[in-house]
Amino acid sequence: MAACGHAPFEHPASMRLLIRAIAAVAMAAAPQAHSAYPDKPVRIVVPWAAGGSTDILARTLANQLNAALGQPFIVDNRPGAVGMIGSDLVVKAKPDGYTLLLGVMNTHVVNPALYVTMPFKGIDDFTPIGMLAIVVTTLVIHPSVPARNVAGLIAFAKSHPGKLACATAGTGSSTHLNAVLFEKLAGVQMLHVPYKGGAPAVVDTVAGQTQVLFTAATQTLPHVKSGKLRLLGVTSARRAAMFPDVPAIAESLPGYEATVWYGVFGPAGMPKELTAFLNAQIHRAMTLPEVRKRMDDIGVEIINQSPEQFLATMRRDTATWDKLIRDFNIQAD
Repeated sequence: MAACGHAPFEHPASMRLLIRAIAAVAMAAAPQAHSAYPDKPVRIVVPWAAGGSTDILARTLANQLNAALGQPFIVDNRPGAVGMIGSDLVVKAKPDGYTLLLGVMNTHVVNPALYVTMPFKGIDDFTPIGMLAIVVTTLVIHPSVPARNVAGLIAFAKSHPGKLACATAGTGSSTHLNAVLFEKLAGVQMLHVPYKGGAPAVVDTVAGQTQVLFTAATQTLPHVKSGKLRLLGVTSARRAAMFPDVPAIAESLPGYEATVWYGVFGPAGMPKELTAFLNAQIHRAMTLPEVRKRMDDIGVEIINQSPEQFLATMRRDTATWDKLIRDFNIQAD
């Protein structure tokens, strides 16, 4: 005999269960909607001129992310103000993952110690997504300088105070600080010639307009191999694994150490799940065999850090560089 009353889904209790089930399915599907990222082009801002080490890394990464995620990752060079113009664009963007920054250590942890006023906070106004790499930094000279090693360069600089023109990527840039630290520890004085980025500094040093340059191996190795520049040393505390025959500057100048990292950032407030997704995609891209080989060839060491590890590195380096800048009274123009 048929039961009296409501049909199975007409009963109020059954309807409540059905509504709850539908809501649960909708909630479970919500994270999957987020996984549709990216569904439009993504901009990677490079706060330096095209052709520099930051630009090379950004374009390598953009090509791989484009292929993996099916949307254009567009590199947007915005040089000027020692990296602050391009970085500030990212600070003001929506934290939705569609505007990213290929940042450099000095913009986030050095500039705050150099400049009284900043358009942003180097740590608090960004979401650290992941450290990308450490670029081996080299000390090179034009072959017209009669020095074959670091000790020879120091001796020549002492006998010609203020005569050697040292090119940098701009006042307060990491290349400038590397040079200032060298001058302070070696007791020499060089003529500082600032440029808007590393690429034009390399061009003029190759041409002999300037004679000394501290910058990434990404930019100098091709010219070293062609004989247009002479490689004297690396700025890390020890010799770089990929250049075991190249001495560290510290071997001739005790206490000298200056390393530069590059990382990917978003505006402050990015969702943790999006940050974790981008971190995984970035490190997957950078550790592909063909990418790793290219990075090895140009002196780049790939680094795999979580967003939390990257943040800890930034805080540590902020304290280190702040002390160095104040101890040596380094001031931006």
